[in-house]
Amino acid sequence: MKKMQGYSVAGIIIGILIVAILGVATYAVIDGNNKATNFEEYDFYSVIGPTKDNGNIGDHVKGDANAPVLIFEYADYQCPGCASINKRVNKAIEQSDGKLAVVYRSYLLSYHQNGTAAASAAEAAGLQGYWKEYADKLFEEQSEWEYASASERTEYFNKYFEEVTNGKGDLEKFNNDIASENVSKKINFDMGIGKRVDVQGTPAFYVDNQLINWGSEGSVTVNGQTISWDSARSGDDFIKLLKDIVAAKLGNS
Repeated sequence: MKKMQGYSVAGIIIGILIVAILGVATYAVIDGNNKATNFEEYDFYSVIGPTKDNGNIGDHVKGDANAPVLIFEYADYQCPGCASINKRVNKAIEQSDGKLAVVYRSYLLSYHQNGTAAASAAEAAGLQGYWKEYADKLFEEQSEWEYASASERTEYFNKYFEEVTNGKGDLEKFNNDIASENVSKKINFDMGIGKRVDVQGTPAFYVDNQLINWGSEGSVTVNGQTISWDSARSGDDFIKLLKDIVAAKLGNS
C-alpha cells in the first residue's frame, strides 16, 4: 500500500474521518454525565476494572495496582500543568519501591481543542498494551500537537503510535479504536467520576478522599498526620509530597 510520510494513505484518510466524528462527539464526552450509568455501584477510590459502563476498559494504573498506597489523578493531556507534573509523578512512583501507584483518569477541559482527540488516542493505544508509553509521549510532545490542525494532529498521533510501539502496533486498528464506542464510553466514564468527586481543574490528585490542591497552599490528613505545603514550591516538591504521603500511609515517621 502506498505510504505517505511513513504512514499508509488509508491510515491518514481514516484518521481525518475520525476527526469529524470526534468533533461531533466532543460535547457528549466533555459533558460526562453518563445518565445511563449507576455510579453508586462504583468505589471511586479503588481501581475500577473493565465493565460495560467504561467500554470494558478499566482504570489505567502507573505502578503496581496492588501497591499499598493509591493516589488518584484526573488530568487532561492538553493541560500544561498536567504535562509538567507527569514527570514528577513517574519519578515518585519509580522511587517508591513498589509502595505507590497512581490511578489515571481523564478529565477533559472544554477549551482544549485537541484534548478529546488526545485522550481517545491514548485509550486506543492502551487497547494494544501501550497506554503508559503513549500517555507519556503525549505529555512530552504536548507543545507539538496541542494547537495542531485536525490533519496535522492525526499525523502526529500516528507518528507517536509508531514510535512507542517500535513499529509493532496495528496502526489501522489504532485509528479505528480512536473513534470506537468503547473508547468514548471509557472517557465519558472517567468524566462522570470526575464530576462526582468535584474535580474543578487539572491536574487534580486525591488521597483518602481528599483533594491535593497543588494549585495553592493546602494540606491533607493521612493516617492522623497533617501534611502541608505552601505556595512557594517547585515541581520537585511534589515528589517529596508524594513520598511524605506514602510514609504517613505506611505509618513511618
